[in-house]
Amino acid sequence: MNAMTKAEGKAEAVEIEARDAAPGGALAPATRPVPRGRRKGLRLFLMVLVPTALVIAGGYYWIMGGRFQETENAYLHQPKVSIASQAAGRIVEVNIQDNAKVSAGDILFVVDQEPYRIALEQAEAALAAARLNVEQLRAAYSQAVAQERVAASEVEYLEAELKRQQELSGKGISSRSSLDTAMRDVAKARESHAAAQQAVAGALAALGGSADLETDKHPSVLQALAARDKAAYELSQTTVRAPADGIVSQASSFKVGQFVGVGTPLFSLVETGQSWVEANFKETQLTHMRAGQKAEVIFDTYPDHPVEATVQSIGAGTGAEFSLLPAQNATGNWVKVTQRIPVRLTLEDENAKDLLRTGMSATVTVDTEASRGLGAIFGTANAAE
Repeated sequence: MNAMTKAEGKAEAVEIEARDAAPGGALAPATRPVPRGRRKGLRLFLMVLVPTALVIAGGYYWIMGGRFQETENAYLHQPKVSIASQAAGRIVEVNIQDNAKVSAGDILFVVDQEPYRIALEQAEAALAAARLNVEQLRAAYSQAVAQERVAASEVEYLEAELKRQQELSGKGISSRSSLDTAMRDVAKARESHAAAQQAVAGALAALGGSADLETDKHPSVLQALAARDKAAYELSQTTVRAPADGIVSQASSFKVGQFVGVGTPLFSLVETGQSWVEANFKETQLTHMRAGQKAEVIFDTYPDHPVEATVQSIGAGTGAEFSLLPAQNATGNWVKVTQRIPVRLTLEDENAKDLLRTGMSATVTVDTEASRGLGAIFGTANAAE
């Protein structure tokens, strides 16, 4: 109250000085004081409006504070493929350079094809020889069948001759030696017939058990076909193509004339067609976070161009669980530390992917669609979708 009295007295003194300084004792327009009633109304308005606005803003922030979860610990990732050759040899053609863009199917480099072309021709010659061998086996089978028929006919004839000799010997017309000769000839013919039957069985086995087997179905031909296909595959591997759209990296020292081995990594290809953001949220931020929720990603490179994203999945565990040396919390000097769990987000803007580079830093804000709600004000359960 004393302060207000002093302030009013000071205002009246300023008013008197202004009146004395003005011509005719009139009050100068620039120093005309605000009426006392208006000053009181203004003070009352400010005393009520400001606290009310602060309460409303604080309440809104408190109610909606758990809906949007943000982190700056986020980075862009793109698949990285190590390019290697499936064929060993000298490089004769290089069509790429470091940081060059390539499309799926583009020829990256070519290994010397001459040794592999020769190997393919040898395999094709072996295939032709295998097919010819099958035809020879089929002819041998036909010959064995014919010989078996001749042997069977010979046995039939000699058995009839033996029967006649036995009848003549019984009547005393033929000698004993003629009968013995006939018996010996029949036994010899039967043995020859048995050998002919074995020859037919062997020729049939050589044909794979079927005389009507197709030439290219024979085991030896199948083996030659496999060798020919392998040689053709190895020849095709001398031309290395891009597996996907991307950017070539770490290829500055890759030149023509270099000798490469099988499976040796030569350079990398960063696939630009697939990009995702891995955001490491604190475990306390994942209470209402679910897959499928919308998010906003702002890359440090393009701060004025936010990119829409969707939560794809939440990591199976914290980073500490997958570290090489996990922390041992059973010790006596344990200190609780808030852990972080990786959250994977897919980008919705296809056009933005062409401007992004793997490893970029980003700020991620996820809309969890959850809030404390008015029920929390009255002590009831949290309202969250």
